[in-house]
Amino acid sequence: METALLVALGLVVGLGIAAFAFFVARPRTAPTDPMADTLADQRIAELGARVQQMGDLLGKAQVQLQTTVNERLDAVTQRLGQSMQTSTQHTVENLQKLNERLAVIDNAQKNLTELTTQVTSLRDVLSNKQARGAFGQGRMEAIIQDGLPKSAYEFQHTLKNGKRPDCVVFLPDQRPLVIDAKFPLEAVTALREGKTDDERKLAAQRVRQDVTKHIVDIAEKYLIPGETQDIALMFVPSESVYAELHDGFDDIVQKAYRAQVMLVSPTLLMLAIQVIQQIQKDARMREAADSIRTEVGVMMKDVKLLGERVRKLQQHFNQSNDDVRQVMISVEKIEKRSDRIAQVELGGGEEEEASNVIAAPIFKIEASNP
Repeated sequence: METALLVALGLVVGLGIAAFAFFVARPRTAPTDPMADTLADQRIAELGARVQQMGDLLGKAQVQLQTTVNERLDAVTQRLGQSMQTSTQHTVENLQKLNERLAVIDNAQKNLTELTTQVTSLRDVLSNKQARGAFGQGRMEAIIQDGLPKSAYEFQHTLKNGKRPDCVVFLPDQRPLVIDAKFPLEAVTALREGKTDDERKLAAQRVRQDVTKHIVDIAEKYLIPGETQDIALMFVPSESVYAELHDGFDDIVQKAYRAQVMLVSPTLLMLAIQVIQQIQKDARMREAADSIRTEVGVMMKDVKLLGERVRKLQQHFNQSNDDVRQVMISVEKIEKRSDRIAQVELGGGEEEEASNVIAAPIFKIEASNP
């Protein structure tokens, strides 16, 4: 359609050029020549008819062009509407996802705010010595309560010397294992925050003094020969503080070993609780094995007594069989004698009377062995 329109436009332009050339190239004749004027009028009429035809073609082409343009505009408008609708839907979905992510970010922000508050509260707790001790004892109690039954431990147990450690764990030999929580955080924090060698040296000296005092207190107060176990546990409720003591203060750790005091972190305390669980389980199994062994011994005595009684009963049965056999022998002898008496011949009436006596029925005793 566009090609036809271009062709029509080209024809119109060509005819216009031809007409212009005709008028320009037409020889100039005298105005009095009628034939030339007539010929010119005919050519002008023909050219006007052709121009009219080209105008009609141009009008039709313009109508077709307008129709095509309208159709394509409608198609483009429809596609644009669909595209706008799809884009709007995608935009709405993206906005919803964005709102969901913003909600998640808002919740994370709230959690972060709560965590910041908790960290601040924890820092306030750890800055107070009494609160720090309660924190360490609470963590120790949580670990022990999660790992042992209630009958296997006791908090604030009173020893014979009147001392009350934080916790004791009862072992199978009935001697409790003492566990006491200590938290030398201030000295370790000063050591970490020391900027100069002198500050770190003073802080290290303070760490040694504090930890040594804790070790001596536990060894003197809670290690009682014959009443408690030979060792006690000093619970340090921070893995980092425990690692700091082991890495930088080996002399303190060795001193604790010599004093029969073992330093344990939360992880090591959980491992110790697992070992205690296994020890108690083995003790219960040994007690059960002893009980089973006792019951089996009693049962073997009953079985032995039952065997003796069965043997006595067998002797009675054998005696009865022997008595029955002797009776059968006597019966056989009597039968044989009866047969011999029956074979004796007697004369006269006496013979008949004797035969009647002999013919009397003789009962046979039969007995079968049991």
